Amino acid sequence: MTAADPVKLMKQEVGKAAAALVKSGSIVGLGTGSTTAYTIQYLGERLQSGELTDIVGIPTSFQSEVLAKEYGVPLTTLDAVDHIDIAIDGADEVDPHKNLIKGGGAAHTREKVVDYLADQFIVVVDSGKLVDRLGSVFAVPVEVIPMAITPVINAIKQLGGQPELRMGVKKAGPVITDQGNMVVDVRFDSIDDPVNLEKVLNNIPGVLENGIFVNCADIVLIGEVVDGQPVVRRI
Repeated sequence: MTAADPVKLMKQEVGKAAAALVKSGSIVGLGTGSTTAYTIQYLGERLQSGELTDIVGIPTSFQSEVLAKEYGVPLTTLDAVDHIDIAIDGADEVDPHKNLIKGGGAAHTREKVVDYLADQFIVVVDSGKLVDRLGSVFAVPVEVIPMAITPVINAIKQLGGQPELRMGVKKAGPVITDQGNMVVDVRFDSIDDPVNLEKVLNNIPGVLENGIFVNCADIVLIGEVVDGQPVVRRI
């Protein structure tokens, strides 16, 4: 058994626990990332077995759209529905007030639209994502329209941030989002007021959205490995 196996099992258990909270007849926001991928898989399995019926998903990225099709989860769009019952998504950081930093997969703009619309927003993470203060480990992703990259970076520096254009892996040039924009990852010495910082960043002309999610998470499911076994804790 490799060292990675318990972590994979933990992610599977958290994904399964989140999928178990979905009820028949629900409109479900489908998040992005490795843990949420298991949620989509288990939703498909519940549909196949007949345990779950009549749900439709709203994907937050091309990744979640492809996975939903692979596992047989029917999809719809925000144009076709008037609400979302439950959204399930991951996070890169979670603070004690259940505020989040998201955007490691550059899908935070669509995720924010879907997650904030949902009547109930479930966050699925491993215990390594828990922090005392946002920005402790992860930079704040900021989605920027391409023509505004230079002025936005300058404005962020004026706020005391340290911005860095996110570059592609196995691809020459910057990361391009599903909306055709770029991502600037911003480190701050301290994020004392995430509610205010989220607004200030979004008020910079050229910024589409940033990865600070405040006052939106209802339940956080945390996966941990205890004595080599995966367990799920809920806050």
